[in-house]
Amino acid sequence: QGQLVESGGGLVQPGGSLRLSCAASGFTSSAYTMSWFRQHPGKERELVATITSTLMPNYADSVKGRFTISRDNAKNTVYLQMNSLKPEDTAVYYCNVRFHWGLLWGQGTQVTVSS
Repeated sequence: QGQLVESGGGLVQPGGSLRLSCAASGFTSSAYTMSWFRQHPGKERELVATITSTLMPNYADSVKGRFTISRDNAKNTVYLQMNSLKPEDTAVYYCNVRFHWGLLWGQGTQVTVSS
């Protein structure tokens, strides 16, 4: 039960911006901590940002000051605003929620930062 669908990825030049969206369905996402992860080719999936049910954010050091996680509870959607993008930000970005019974992942959206 429940589904997460990411959107908003694409190809941008270094220094550009993208806003990723994670639309939740089948459950009320506002009750849970939501997270964004990313995975570089050949590497482990890494945590990018989290936002709690009380809207408290946390960020990986690699994106702190450049990325902003937010949520619109009325739309059951979580966002990741990415500014000042760097080639090292290139990855597949995944939305995630951790229930007490397990994890739920979206399908991922590709972000490519290249000149």
